[in-house]
Amino acid sequence: MRLIVNWIVSALAVWLVSQVVPGFYVHGVVASLLAALVIGFVNATIGLVLKVLTFPLTIVTLGVFWFVINAFMLKLASMFVPGFAIRGFWAAFIGGIVLSVVNMLLKWLVKPATDGE
Repeated sequence: MRLIVNWIVSALAVWLVSQVVPGFYVHGVVASLLAALVIGFVNATIGLVLKVLTFPLTIVTLGVFWFVINAFMLKLASMFVPGFAIRGFWAAFIGGIVLSVVNMLLKWLVKPATDGE
């Protein structure tokens, strides 16, 4: 159940980013759900490999290069999902940052309260 909730929250985050970031487009609920799924898959596979391989460059740039990798992963995901498009590097770069923040906030909001808090 938690996996489905996370998927829906991620899809909502993708849709919200498309409303805020120019050049970041999602056309419909299905495209948003598919985009969230593909972004997660791309980040878990190719993104992980790229982050490991470029770790020295990430250290030299004090972590800024991870934003570049995230932008590349978003652009890559947009190639596979019909109805999900990102126009340009800067839309992907800013969209990746906003998507991370929105996703974190939404997951914090739907996080179930634990016993004892």
